[in-house]
Amino acid sequence: MDGRDLVRSVRLVRAVGPAQGLRSVRTAWRRRRADAQAFARRGAERARVPGAASGAEPQPGGGLIHFARSSLRVRVASGGAVFCGWDGAGPEPSYALAGACPEVDPRAVLEPDTEGGWRVVSERVLVAVSRHGAVEVRTPGGVTLRRELPPRWWDRTDRGDAPEGGGASRWVQRSEVAADARVFGLGGRAHGPRLRDGAYRLWNTDPGGAFAPGDDPLSLTMPVQLVVADAGTHLVFHDNSWDGRVTLREGAEGAGSGHDRPGTCELRMDGGPLRYWVLLGDPSRVLLGWTALTGAPALPPRWALGYQHARWGFGGQEEVRRVVAGYRERELPLSAVHLDIDHFDGHRVFTVDRERYPDLPGLARELRADGVRLVSIVDPAVKAEPGDAVYDDGAAADAFVRDARGREVRGVVWPGESVYPDFTDARVRKWWGALYAERLAQGFAGVWHDMNEPVSFAAFGETTLPRSARHALEGRGGDHREAHNVYGLTMARAGYEGLCELRPEERPFLFSRSGWAGLQRYGGTWSGDVATGWPGLRASLSLVLGLGLCGIPYSGPDIGGFSAEPSRELYLRWFQLGAYLPLFRTHSAIWAGRREPWEYGSAVLAHARSALYERERLLPYFHTLGQLARLTGAPYVRPVWWNAPRDRELRDCEDAFLLGDALLVAPVLEGGVTRRAVRLPRGRWYDTATGEAYEGPGQVEVAAPLSRIPVLARAGAVLPVAGADGATALEVWAPAAGRRGRGVVVPDAGDGWRRPQVERFTSRLEGGTVVVERQGGGAVGYPVRVRGLERRVT
Repeated sequence: MDGRDLVRSVRLVRAVGPAQGLRSVRTAWRRRRADAQAFARRGAERARVPGAASGAEPQPGGGLIHFARSSLRVRVASGGAVFCGWDGAGPEPSYALAGACPEVDPRAVLEPDTEGGWRVVSERVLVAVSRHGAVEVRTPGGVTLRRELPPRWWDRTDRGDAPEGGGASRWVQRSEVAADARVFGLGGRAHGPRLRDGAYRLWNTDPGGAFAPGDDPLSLTMPVQLVVADAGTHLVFHDNSWDGRVTLREGAEGAGSGHDRPGTCELRMDGGPLRYWVLLGDPSRVLLGWTALTGAPALPPRWALGYQHARWGFGGQEEVRRVVAGYRERELPLSAVHLDIDHFDGHRVFTVDRERYPDLPGLARELRADGVRLVSIVDPAVKAEPGDAVYDDGAAADAFVRDARGREVRGVVWPGESVYPDFTDARVRKWWGALYAERLAQGFAGVWHDMNEPVSFAAFGETTLPRSARHALEGRGGDHREAHNVYGLTMARAGYEGLCELRPEERPFLFSRSGWAGLQRYGGTWSGDVATGWPGLRASLSLVLGLGLCGIPYSGPDIGGFSAEPSRELYLRWFQLGAYLPLFRTHSAIWAGRREPWEYGSAVLAHARSALYERERLLPYFHTLGQLARLTGAPYVRPVWWNAPRDRELRDCEDAFLLGDALLVAPVLEGGVTRRAVRLPRGRWYDTATGEAYEGPGQVEVAAPLSRIPVLARAGAVLPVAGADGATALEVWAPAAGRRGRGVVVPDAGDGWRRPQVERFTSRLEGGTVVVERQGGGAVGYPVRVRGLERRVT
């Protein structure tokens, strides 16, 4: 136990109480003993590298290249994605892929390269493999985007002399990228979104209390890197769910000397296959390819794009009524109320405390009549107590994770000693999904999955299941080393598919604290328990931006922070940021005070009301962005370099973001700030509050009073907003002379599955008048409001 582990253990025991703390000690010893009995002590290992190339076999889309001690499969998909698999690894089976592996590019050919190497040539990418196993991914023009050095494995000598495909070998792969490259991604990281020099662990982890920018890892890690450089943008995904560590080191340019030091990445994995995908192009093309590979993001119902209020510790249904009435009396929009674990009976999942909530379905109907939905927390752990209906049913169905001796794995969570469903078994997912009928019967309209890293309280060591715990892994069999990181993903799949089957006419609303590559197919995520403070506010933005670049567009933080009561200024600035993020939700710990806007004084209430009204006005735009995310993979919230990845100044900008293509949002992330600098992309930008116009690229200083945060609109933008009557209207920002603008509208088709209709519009300046036209002809069909004419340009 190191110092960090000791501090975490003390915090855990303090948080869960002495009784649970004692159980957590017993659980930690039990977990350690189970792993010691199941895993032999690691003995001698033999290091291995590929060796020299000995030949190659052409295959559809590429080929199989043989080396003295390994083999490499290279395959180019029809969309240009490159797959590389060592030691016989293929792209399937995979939890990340959506459906079948993509079709290969029939025009990709394998041919000999110089100095005994080989290369795969296609229209969109060139892959060069040296005679000793280095792999270079190049643009069709021959520019190298990424160079993978020959990997190294450590094979256990007690496994014989046939190392290929063993899966238990540790391995390391080192890569080089351009000296000017910037790296983003790796799931949810508290410091970023640009990932600087350092080590990043790939192991979904409950940070054990509220986290701040220095804490790593968090609840949702994934081996996805988006690399942006002058030479081009590419995404690399190592399809391996084992524990690992990524060590990054940014490069340095030679200041004209030509002696650049490339950026480097070292990936070390404890086991599992060495296989990866590389996608290249501009950022929008890369995310489109990533979506095609791992699945389209689930579209939240329209109401889930509105403001939502959560709290751990409502106390009962009368308190919920009081809070909702407070919003209504103050004319504050509210879409949903979230109930945390305290609404369960003894913290048991799929139950209700009847003393606190004697008529939960009646409360849900009452709130629904006012346009407010109820959302329920759902934890994976089931109290291990005979007589508990969920436990008895699951035990009869053999649904719970077992240890190497065939016994149920027991952990400690909020209900006490608990067991864990094995969501890597399709049969168990079916069983679990059917349990959501109870939540629907209680009147809940959505669910949020928590504690699904999965968590087991432990006084020392890892707060999760034993690594030796056995899992089905879709019939292949394996242990928790492989299943841990995909546990939250497979739980989300179980819940999503269950809700689809129970209510096939409605799109489910589901978001999950933990997950892995492909989580977007089933829903979104949120920050987890972010620490209250200005660093936590900054971490909130980092998380949302980073997750969007990993293919998860719907996310947001606990507004105000989870761990303590924020100051008035901090709460307001967090609230103003949240109004422009996909998941707009306040939440806090039971001890951390309240999060209703009126609790922070009349001035904060007035400014929060303005932010809420602006969110309501922008709901048609958010709905359109959600539909576009599903169609193209482009996140709602994008880094400011999204359309200009070669702009180095923009690549290093981390305190602002684009909301779609039309708006640039510059939140206030420090106390006492009433003016702030904003880095602008190329083009004209209008301050939406004052109408003043600025020309980019460059940096400008704008007002940021307590009443609002700076939001700038792109000249020529056509965006859908809610008009005075609530119907959709078009807000058009005047284009610069000689320039055309554009915009997209996806009309609301309800919360079902109807295929969206995409409407495209253009704008131009003609004789001092802004002309808006529907692409393809025909009437515009919406009221139009033009803004930005006759404004001073600075």
